Amino acid sequence: MEAYQRLLEHNIKPSMQRIAIMKYLMTHSTHPSADVIYTELSPTMPTLSKTTVYNTLKLFAEQGAALMLTIDDKNVNFDGDTSLHAHFLCKSCGRIYDLPVPEASKSVEMYEVEGHRILEVHNYYKGICKECFEKRNID
Repeated sequence: MEAYQRLLEHNIKPSMQRIAIMKYLMTHSTHPSADVIYTELSPTMPTLSKTTVYNTLKLFAEQGAALMLTIDDKNVNFDGDTSLHAHFLCKSCGRIYDLPVPEASKSVEMYEVEGHRILEVHNYYKGICKECFEKRNID
């Protein structure tokens, strides 16, 4: 019931759909889109709608229970790991990977810069992942 507990910790009223979506995010580190989550969960949850998935993910992001990633120009992806970390998008295969955050970025969050109060920092990197890079060198 880790998903149930996370919802309560972020002041989100647990429902069957919300628990299932949170559990999916917490057990799949693939940074899925709302469409992927809907496709995966709908066969076992006939009452689940795409709108419910989108609205639930938006709520999770607003309440800090999940991260909304805008690293991809085509899709919004979600991450159940809310710890401080960076993301890397492979421009070849499209996968999103977690990366450690550079030390300099850790010190910026929750501070003021030139009078502006920093509330969030997004560390996005784009390039070619090691698997795709190795495949290119073999071909």
